[in-house]
Amino acid sequence: MAVARIALLIAFVLLAGSAHAITPLGSPQWQELSPVQRDVLAPLAREWDRMGDAHRQKWIGIADGFDRLTAEEQSRIRERMKAWADLSPEERERARDQYRALRNMPPEQRERLREQWQQYRSLPPAERGSKNAGPAGPEGR
Repeated sequence: MAVARIALLIAFVLLAGSAHAITPLGSPQWQELSPVQRDVLAPLAREWDRMGDAHRQKWIGIADGFDRLTAEEQSRIRERMKAWADLSPEERERARDQYRALRNMPPEQRERLREQWQQYRSLPPAERGSKNAGPAGPEGR
């Protein structure tokens, strides 16, 4: 019985040591990113080291696929990244809440919302502001 416990303890220690050797240490700090990743993620530089691992991994995935995007897609992502970086923590949390609510909507309600958004976007800019609708309205930012 004692021999079995010792063997089990030794096995546990060996497994724990090898598991530690292969466990990732988390997402890289800003200076550990490649030059290409830092270039793509530049709008997020100020806050990178304060981000959680999950958020860093998401942005790293975007940076790693960036070169496969069209110039238009790259431009759109850079604009959105800058807009996200410019939000306050409260505004980001509100955006995340809105995103979660959108994902939990029934598909037909989401489609109606998408159609309304397209109608709003097709309005001339002068009319958009007067409608108090969309993300740029008074409730937006």
